Amino acid sequence: MAPVSSGPSSNFYRSQRLRLHWLDWGNHHLPPLILLHGGMDHGRSWDQVAMRLRDKFRVIVPELRGHGDSEWTSDGDYSMASYVYDLAQLIHQQELAPVTIVAHSLGGNISIRYSALYPDNVKKLVAIEGLGPSPERIAEEAQKSAGERLREWIERKRALSARQPKRYPSLEEAASRMKGKNGHLSPEMADHLTLYGVNQNEDGSYSWKFDNYCRAWPPTDMPQDALEDLWGAIKCPTLLVYGNESWASNPLKDGRIKAFKCDPKVVDFDKAGHWVHHDRFDDFVSLVEGFVV
Repeated sequence: MAPVSSGPSSNFYRSQRLRLHWLDWGNHHLPPLILLHGGMDHGRSWDQVAMRLRDKFRVIVPELRGHGDSEWTSDGDYSMASYVYDLAQLIHQQELAPVTIVAHSLGGNISIRYSALYPDNVKKLVAIEGLGPSPERIAEEAQKSAGERLREWIERKRALSARQPKRYPSLEEAASRMKGKNGHLSPEMADHLTLYGVNQNEDGSYSWKFDNYCRAWPPTDMPQDALEDLWGAIKCPTLLVYGNESWASNPLKDGRIKAFKCDPKVVDFDKAGHWVHHDRFDDFVSLVEGFVV
């Protein structure tokens, strides 16, 4: 497995006392574009997209706390508020506003919130399946008491504290696991995601870079009605992308699109699951280029 040539520079910044990692693909004279990855992922998953867009933008790729080469929290707590703060800090410290953002899943959720909080700081927004759980799932959770949700979170965190990171004897076996999670991945992309998504352990085995505590979603967040009110504050042109084989619920079909006042464009892809930017790469990049350039 060989790394991509002519890759980005590696940089760090501080946010809430954490040392967080970000990649810079150069061309500082061009307008800034942030590519933000999803949960249990890493910044180098955007390499193909970055290489297609680097001649038109200064491409910046943050790695979320607890992911990639960013530090893990000492208490294993990963709240949406902290994720949004980290993104706000990077944009503030590096003076990137106004910035264009393309983001996936958890990164999309973070970016949508940031775009609503600081509408004048975002020129254009592309979010791949970034609205979070479906209305049906939200309704199910709403049937639980606050105590039930908190107790479930405690039990989940306790279980994760006893869970050891999975160890793979070789990069090939780790890549096989990656391919098994997404049947649309090419062998080359599975190898690439694996190469940059693991650390080698002292015994020579490999483990994924993300903190297992990221799997424990905090028991409290903004109420859904308040979150949808926030979506209404987004001003910039917005593109929402979905895969028709994904678990994610399309807002055109579930009604959540009504919360947006910026009249977002929604595009769905056949033969694509949750990772549309991998599953339909050429078509996805063509769509994004037409939208953000």
